[in-house]
Amino acid sequence: MRKPAVRIESDSMGTIEVPAERLWGAQTQRSLEHFAIGSDRMPTAVELAARYRAVRALTERLREPLSAEDCQAQSMPDASPAKWHLAHTTWFFETFVLEPGRRGYQPFHSAFRVLFNSYYQGVGEQHPRPQRGLLTRPSLDEVLAYRAHVDAYVLDWLAGDDAPVGALASVVEIGLHHEQQHQELLLTDAKHLLSGNPLAPAYAALPPAPPAAGRAFGWRMVDGGVREVGATTDGFAFDNERPRHAALLEPFALSTRLTTNAEYAEFIADGGYRRPELWLSDGWSTILTRGWQAPLYWDDRDGQWCEFTLGGRRPLDPLAPVSHVSLYEADAFATWAGARLPTELEWEAVATGRPVRGNLLDSGHLHPIAAAANGTDVAQLYGDVWEWTRSAYAPYPGFRPLAGALGEYNGKFMSSQVVLRGGSCATPADHVRASYRNFFPPDARWQFSGIRLAKDA
Repeated sequence: MRKPAVRIESDSMGTIEVPAERLWGAQTQRSLEHFAIGSDRMPTAVELAARYRAVRALTERLREPLSAEDCQAQSMPDASPAKWHLAHTTWFFETFVLEPGRRGYQPFHSAFRVLFNSYYQGVGEQHPRPQRGLLTRPSLDEVLAYRAHVDAYVLDWLAGDDAPVGALASVVEIGLHHEQQHQELLLTDAKHLLSGNPLAPAYAALPPAPPAAGRAFGWRMVDGGVREVGATTDGFAFDNERPRHAALLEPFALSTRLTTNAEYAEFIADGGYRRPELWLSDGWSTILTRGWQAPLYWDDRDGQWCEFTLGGRRPLDPLAPVSHVSLYEADAFATWAGARLPTELEWEAVATGRPVRGNLLDSGHLHPIAAAANGTDVAQLYGDVWEWTRSAYAPYPGFRPLAGALGEYNGKFMSSQVVLRGGSCATPADHVRASYRNFFPPDARWQFSGIRLAKDA
């Protein structure tokens, strides 16, 4: 019996048919049983294909709650339409995997090379980022056809005798982690977009947060000394996480949980946004210029704080971690609290060796939740919110970017950015690790970014 096939039409390639089971397979659950970060070998083509199916399928599941109109709009220059995220991640595989590696491959549409190039100068021109929302054509359906077209070719290639190995297999792996970054961006950009609608529409119905009595605030004391930091040579890591190197740490203390909404509300009530002595100079100028009086998405309604979430507007949970604050706000709060933000290497020294567990994308909450009341060890290292550090995003000693256009992925941004650690409630669990370095400008706050305190011991 002939198995069902997916028909994919393209102006450049005509019509091709790929067996449905080859395109997606029976399972779309993400699984790293045979593709674990930290493994001492490259994945096989079969393992790589399974991960490819899973990551690509998850992106489309995250898109499903959005209408075609939702997918088109762009709420600010820093955000991108969901449709653009769907296309750009596909452009990555077409540009960096299929074109150089698959003999005879022709692009789905020649104009997409410019439309969906983000910032890779080595590849060619790019459509201006602030104007991505003006790209009403191609339609969402055409972008989904583009994804299916590229998926068919990548998976057919991975199933063949000439499956990519070595460097090209590594590029597929980079592309999958790149797509996971855009999965988080798709959610945070959609949240920013929906928050601007007076109807306060929900992205989706979110599950209720688990009941929690809240964890008492405490400190974890950490001895100083020379520590090895950065990613090892085993398993996947971005180039900015390497090389692994020695760093000298002075004794310090790290708070055992994240800063809560209630604690941040105390800062506001104590005039936090009106006291210049608490703020970095650029931060004070920023809050005056932009009129900030509270975290992004907070709304004071008759003396009660509410916040906009991916589940719509809700009363503020006082025990949940504060989120959507800038580096400037995080630093001002730390100063007010008589503490400071940790360095990224202090954070990594505590996180190293701990399992990646927490309220990450896989939990389905899509919102920070309160720390469990039991226990005295450091909690919430992974998930809930990205944790601002006081570390400028800079190269490690001996850093060398990847060769070619992929070298633009991280290194070119090592200026005027600050490092965040730990992942958020929108970060896939199999994407983050102790050495992972996220980075944003100090005024950014549309991401799930929050606060963990530190102090000198």
